[in-house]
Amino acid sequence: MHSTKAQLRAAILAARRSVAPQTRATEAAALAGRLSAFIDPGQTVCAYVPVGSEPGSLDLLDATVRRGVEVLLPVARHSQDGTALPLQWGRYRPGKLVGAPFGLREPPQPWASAEAIAEAAVVLVPALAVDRQGTRLGRGAGFYDRTLPMADAGALLVAMVRDDELLEHLPSEPHDVPMTHALTPREGLVVLARRGESTGPPGGSST
Repeated sequence: MHSTKAQLRAAILAARRSVAPQTRATEAAALAGRLSAFIDPGQTVCAYVPVGSEPGSLDLLDATVRRGVEVLLPVARHSQDGTALPLQWGRYRPGKLVGAPFGLREPPQPWASAEAIAEAAVVLVPALAVDRQGTRLGRGAGFYDRTLPMADAGALLVAMVRDDELLEHLPSEPHDVPMTHALTPREGLVVLARRGESTGPPGGSST
């Protein structure tokens, strides 16, 4: 299974790198437009700063903040023995990001604890792919595996991917936290049938 995931990661990363910058910008703008349909002013949203060819953009984050949404961004750290720790969270303020380990950018301190994810109505989760049952393929670092169980039971867990990264099936493991939705540039917000549950959005949402 691990070799299969490794092969999938390599193939998807290669495909993403081949996408023209203009296409990537067009898709990022489409994703930003899609967000406004299901995120309301006054809500808290956990998001992320895209790295390299990841879907999304800083413009998407800026537009979300301008709508009166509180945006929290992850702070990734390892323990002394190299284990991925649950993500801490910092409030996003446009233009205030600082350099971070792993080539990332993050909010400056102060940071909230991992449990702050429970405040979010929506958690935008970076993914290489997601399937129709909610299985997410990440980069394998383990940060989100340790953090997503702390999210509110009614929160939307949204994997943000390109349209061709919404797949029919991905290999899953018992510790995987299933996504409730996918967000793609063309299809918008897609309800996923979480493993072991009937098809339908969480908490009675019709989004």
